[in-house]
Amino acid sequence: MDITMVLKIAGTGLLIAVAYQILTKSGRDEQAMLLSLTGVIFVLMILVSEIGDLFGEIRTIFGI
Repeated sequence: MDITMVLKIAGTGLLIAVAYQILTKSGRDEQAMLLSLTGVIFVLMILVSEIGDLFGEIRTIFGI
């Protein structure tokens, strides 16, 4: 994992947190909850490819 992926995840988290606070202060709690759920799904989609690469490396190391 390189630093760009860490920065992508951190930036996404920061943007989602700010938007969540703005939405909750304006009384739109349902949209804020959907926004946070969308952020989690987005980060998980980023991490799925890295987890696949990790399992590939483990298979290569152990010769499976």
